[in-house]
Amino acid sequence: MAADPATDTPRPEGLVQRSAGLRRYLAMPAFLALVGGGLYLAVSRRQLDDIEQRVLTADSLSDAVIRHLELVGVSTLAVIALAVPLGILLTRPFARGLTVPVIGVANIGQAVPSIGVIVLLGLTLGIGFRYAVYALVLYAFLPVLRNTMVGLQRVDRAVIEAGRGMGMTRRAVLGRIELPLAVPVILAGIRTALVINVGTATLAVFTGAGGLGAPILSGITLSRTVVLLTGSVLVALLALALDYLAGLAEDLLRPRGL
Repeated sequence: MAADPATDTPRPEGLVQRSAGLRRYLAMPAFLALVGGGLYLAVSRRQLDDIEQRVLTADSLSDAVIRHLELVGVSTLAVIALAVPLGILLTRPFARGLTVPVIGVANIGQAVPSIGVIVLLGLTLGIGFRYAVYALVLYAFLPVLRNTMVGLQRVDRAVIEAGRGMGMTRRAVLGRIELPLAVPVILAGIRTALVINVGTATLAVFTGAGGLGAPILSGITLSRTVVLLTGSVLVALLALALDYLAGLAEDLLRPRGL
């Protein structure tokens, strides 16, 4: 924070910037707490029938949230482990001829509707947690792959040549120059995949994988609006919360000066 040399006190612009930063980081948690609290009060004050009481218990909802987080977490980690190395490989000169066919295959996951991907894999491979993760990986693969390639391709060639001129190996240039400079773009792709998986994972209920799709499906099939709205709001809150945390990770992992 900037200070006045004469008085050694913070300058007004520094206080303004600090205040703006605090508002930026606290606004979303406050919003999530407000909406979550409003949902709790609305449901708790409503006269629920027997079916709604059985579906909207704390244990069942917490189990659904945990299973949803497991689906999203495992599938997103798998996407990162597969798409980032593949994106790096496709930007190397010896593999650039494979870029078009690989991107074409990765586009399949985005071209087919998400319900189609999950149900198709469920019918062909099987049902349950594992196969739902496979479908989520396929559907969220493209954003991470594409952003990894774009981030590496945007690195200034002059910077790379300067590193090579200093005697750095190709591996050292990749690890110490290219990847650090591409981190913001790669993280943006991972953040997109994370949010995509939160929404798509609600459809995993159709293959017996559970998650927050369970109360949504129960609300639809049983014609219970309060159950449907509760599940939908929880999915939205979870997506916003994970997006917020991913944004914090972007700020922490972004190289200084970028």
